[in-house]
Amino acid sequence: MKIAITRAVSPALASCELSFVHREPIDLAKAHAQHAAYNEALRRAGCEVMQLPAEPAYPDSVFVEDTAIVLDEVAVITRPGAATRRGETDSIARALRAHRPLLALEAPATLDGGDVMRVGRTLYVGESARSNREGVAQLRALLAPYGHAVETIPIAGCLHLKSAVTPVDDGVLLVQPEWLDVAQLDGFTLIEVDPSEPHAANALRIGDAVVYPDCFPRTLAKLVAAGIEVITVDVSELQKAEGAVTCCSLVFESRG
Repeated sequence: MKIAITRAVSPALASCELSFVHREPIDLAKAHAQHAAYNEALRRAGCEVMQLPAEPAYPDSVFVEDTAIVLDEVAVITRPGAATRRGETDSIARALRAHRPLLALEAPATLDGGDVMRVGRTLYVGESARSNREGVAQLRALLAPYGHAVETIPIAGCLHLKSAVTPVDDGVLLVQPEWLDVAQLDGFTLIEVDPSEPHAANALRIGDAVVYPDCFPRTLAKLVAAGIEVITVDVSELQKAEGAVTCCSLVFESRG
């Protein structure tokens, strides 16, 4: 059984941090409805969903992925790159304590979970404005006893590594080649996003299925043509807050 931890949309979502998208009005009621449908998509993909209550003091707190990295052996509580988000980790740590032993990054490290792409026993970490060298060094040291390798990938033009690349099948990555050097992904089969859909590389793989935004039809067609089972969701209001399908959940295997 897989567990997915999510958090209800903050009433302050419109005050979210933004780096690579322009601020637009956010329909909060619609965002709540879309988040509920997202939770249902996680259930369809085989997850038991644990939704935490909203955090009114933290506009970006629906994006729980940035606060932790959950592996088979342990969970690492991150130190988000945006100072306004660092208070989000306390409640995530409390939720995860029942499922994994906890490790934590410490200042001056910064690292967002959205910059961490796990493939097998390797964690690829984006070199971004949110994740610094000390964050990578601490993560590497914390995970070395468990046999996890940590490698870095420079990115440009996007917020997180998983804005530019995500796994969609065994050995298969969905990639936006304008935001990273695909030569760094040697050994993988690559599906490139349609050029007309630059933000289409973020997909959430859960088992044999992929949860994916419904607003990228051309890239979606490529995934379907590759034989990938896709569960589509509308996350348009969350995308206005620079969110995507991976960042709204922490998905991991239950130990029960």
